[in-house]
Parts: sequence; C-alpha cells; structure tokens
Amino acid sequence: MTLADGYRLLSEPPHIEEYLRLRRESGLSPKTPAQAAAAIAGSWAFRHARDADDNAVGMGRIVGDGGWYFVVADMATLPGHQGRGIGSAILDALLQQVRDAAPDGAYVTLIADPPGRALYASRGFVDVAPDRTGMALIVPGHTDR
Repeated sequence: MTLADGYRLLSEPPHIEEYLRLRRESGLSPKTPAQAAAAIAGSWAFRHARDADDNAVGMGRIVGDGGWYFVVADMATLPGHQGRGIGSAILDALLQQVRDAAPDGAYVTLIADPPGRALYASRGFVDVAPDRTGMALIVPGHTDR
C-alpha cells in the first residue's frame, strides 16, 4: 500500500521518546524508556512513518528468530493520522521483509486489538481458535512485588 502524500516510511525504529509517545497516544499500554530501548534493540524488523513536519506518526515491528517464527508487535498510528494508509503501509512492508528473508512456511502471529482486526484479516491473518488458543501472561516485575 502507498502512503498518502506528505508521509514517508522508514526502515528503522523511531527514537525511544517517539516510540513511547506513539504507544501512549495511540492507546497501547505505556512502557518505560528501558522497556522501549530493549524492544527496539530486540526487534527483527521495524518500520515507522513520519509526516511532512518530520514527526513520527506510526510504527510497527516484528520480533522473531529470523528462521520461521515472527510476531507482529507495536502496531500504532496516532489518532489524527489514522485512515491514511499508514498502518497498512507499515504492515505490508514488514510482511514483505518476512517474505523476502524467511523460508517457505514462516509462521507470523500477532495479538490484535479489536480496531486492527480488519487490517490483519485483509492481509490473510486468521483467528486460530478453536484449533489453538492464544494466551498471554503479564509477569510482575521486581518493582511490582
């Protein structure tokens, strides 16, 4: 998908402060600067979009082993920039990188918030239930004990 005029897609992560702002302002759970730094460093692929004023307005990344297993994460577009193809362009670029680098049969997963469901379904993602169960665990940190 092509971005609307005035936007550009970069094959790199946003700065840590931008990553944190994109998560917070798009409705994802807030994270600490240390968590953001680790997420950026641990990503297999990253894309982010910038507007004409050079502000980061959207992002997405893939975490994976580079062989066969990949997880789409941190898909976020600022509310004022939604509906302009930013999320679609980011996801398409990330999936193309998997297609270009991974062997046949690569497995790409994600956990979607309800507003993203239509985007993911349009790219071929399917609900794994009832054959499989998606599960999550939030581990309390040492400061939470």
